[in-house]
Amino acid sequence: MAPGYDNLREDDDGYDSADDLEFDDLREQHNVRLEEGLDGFVVVDGLPLVAPDAKAKLQKFLTGKLSTPAFKIKEDGFFMPFNKAGDKSEGFAFVEYQTPQQAIAACKAVHGTPIDRRHTFGVNKITDIDRYGREGKINEEYEPPKLDEFHEKEHLRWWLGDSNSRDQFVLYRGDGVGVYWNKKRDNPEQIIDRQHWTEKFVQWSPLGTYLATIHIRGMQLWGGQSWSRQTRFPHPYVDLVDFSPNENYLCTWSFRPIEVAEDDPILSQDDDGKNYIIWDLSTGRPLRSFAMYDLATAPEGPDGQPVKKQVPWPAFKWSADDKYVARMKEGEGIHVYELPSMKAMDKKMVSIEGVMDFEWAPATPQRDGVKAYEQLFCFWTPEIGSNPAKVGLMSIPSKEIVRTRNLFNVTDAKLHWQSQAAYVCVKVDRHSKSKKSLATNLEIFRVREKGVPVEVVDSIKDTVINFAWEPKGDRFVLITTAEVVMTTAVPPKTSVSFFCPEKIKGAGVGNFKHIRTVEKKNNNAIFWSPKGRFVVVATVMSQQSYDLDFWDMDYEGDRQEGDNKDLTANLVLMNTADHYGVTDVEWDPTGRYVTTGASVWKHTMENGYQLFDFKGEMLREEHIDKFKQLLWRPRPATQLSKDEQKKIRKNLRDYSKDFEEQDRIEEDKEKGAIVDERRRLLSEWMAYLQREREEVREERRELGLDVDEEDKARAEEVEKDGKVVEEIIEEVLDEVEEIV
Repeated sequence: MAPGYDNLREDDDGYDSADDLEFDDLREQHNVRLEEGLDGFVVVDGLPLVAPDAKAKLQKFLTGKLSTPAFKIKEDGFFMPFNKAGDKSEGFAFVEYQTPQQAIAACKAVHGTPIDRRHTFGVNKITDIDRYGREGKINEEYEPPKLDEFHEKEHLRWWLGDSNSRDQFVLYRGDGVGVYWNKKRDNPEQIIDRQHWTEKFVQWSPLGTYLATIHIRGMQLWGGQSWSRQTRFPHPYVDLVDFSPNENYLCTWSFRPIEVAEDDPILSQDDDGKNYIIWDLSTGRPLRSFAMYDLATAPEGPDGQPVKKQVPWPAFKWSADDKYVARMKEGEGIHVYELPSMKAMDKKMVSIEGVMDFEWAPATPQRDGVKAYEQLFCFWTPEIGSNPAKVGLMSIPSKEIVRTRNLFNVTDAKLHWQSQAAYVCVKVDRHSKSKKSLATNLEIFRVREKGVPVEVVDSIKDTVINFAWEPKGDRFVLITTAEVVMTTAVPPKTSVSFFCPEKIKGAGVGNFKHIRTVEKKNNNAIFWSPKGRFVVVATVMSQQSYDLDFWDMDYEGDRQEGDNKDLTANLVLMNTADHYGVTDVEWDPTGRYVTTGASVWKHTMENGYQLFDFKGEMLREEHIDKFKQLLWRPRPATQLSKDEQKKIRKNLRDYSKDFEEQDRIEEDKEKGAIVDERRRLLSEWMAYLQREREEVREERRELGLDVDEEDKARAEEVEKDGKVVEEIIEEVLDEVEEIV
């Protein structure tokens, strides 16, 4: 009898042992790659419709665009479907990459790339299309979009319309942040004050439109008359923030690498592990993120220990018109990215061997004979082998080197642009052949003159520790010391030197000449008024000296004996002051006032601020517990033409009379308020006195006592005239002034 299911042994299931069967051929034929799925696939749409004979040409073109060393297409990983008739493509294609990470990188890098004038292809992950476009998520019937109700937004520059042209400042002390109107000698007028508004610090945007507050979960921008939140940027544990000059973009940095959650609505997994993010300020969306470079090996100091090297900031530097942002890789070159696409210019780094530093021109340059658009940056490289150190000017986007200069025996160099990009000064520290002494000379590139000539100021015998150009001017101040500046309790003595061009015939600018040097000082910082002419030379962050010297470069009186009459400056010291423990000096945007602050971030002794006018006269002093920051609100550039500004300067004396009259009226209002307050107090006193007299009379009547003679006389006078007039005369018997 043939074996059947019913008569099988219990241990016999009708199959041979699995060890005796071979599944390799079946497994290879039917294996499903569950671990890979569809994450490596992308859909490319927006393609032109082509015939079968043009398929190979289009596929070759697309493969070149879609495959790079960063993301490579798998072999046989490109499929372009055709219609049922087979005579036209469908306008899209499927592409498979080697890894899901490469698919994500391709979507970010290639999406939106133009093919020709009429076609721009889009690249999206196939899983995203399935997630957002599956059945039920898209309505097959057209529905017109719903328009939200219009709500008028606040004017973000409302403070510029103040009738008295006052300026604002932000004050951060303790856990509170407040914004105030400046009222000269009087206490500032509070606009808003909030507790725990920030967790680290506050910062104004360059044109004053926004106030930035820094938090553990990111940063926020505030503005408008109600100080409402305008945008937020979720960069966790952000440490530093840098705005582009025209407030179009923003760079945030955190020392701690970013950890992106899977459901993060703003950041993507591509941002995970990065430190820098470039943001579009208007939309609040990230444009691109970057990781930190490894810091180069630090040189050894005099004690033989490596010098502690700080993270360079800002790491990303903006061009003057917000069209480019650049980042240096020390010793190799400079990455220049186009904004807002954040694509590397010409898809590669600008190679500059040994580059140590670079700086963009702060304004669009106006070189003689150059009409084409350009932005400039200045860079320097050290001596490499037998090659000398070099300073260069490069034009972007052409990458043309417009000027270079070779330097020898260079220890260090610093780049200082004048605010209008008319000059760039390279402060070169040179060592002697024995390398035991240092001296400084200045290499000044005259950018606007034909051929960009270089003027050398080599009359400086000591080391320059600080240098500053006059804003919108052609004069500069520098501080020198004969000793090597070390971290010591007693800083070395310094000298302050002033320079300006000499007078020449015509419209050109003469050679830079020395005006005067003030020796045996302790100054270490230079703070120019944003309008030029006035400069404060100060001693900050010092434990022994707190000097503040107020200088005028265009004094209208007689020149000091010994000064050269052929120079474009008349220098005079207007005033000197001191502020114990001063750590910061801030000019207001109009150049009328300057504040000095002693921040608790640096020390805890007598924290607070002082307010001076431009002449150095103290207007107000305020001691504030746990004082941290005081920052003036910047103003945007004036909308007046040069002719209108010239007319205002010409008639300034007439305008001054109006301003003085307004000041007098304001002063009278303040005095009137004092008089009204005194009258109110006097009225309250008289009412109290009258009540007490009435109570005394009632008590005397109840006791059966006669009203005294004074009351009788007063009663008779009231009956006769119907009123009592009391005259109070104040007489000053003596006045003593004490100076504490």
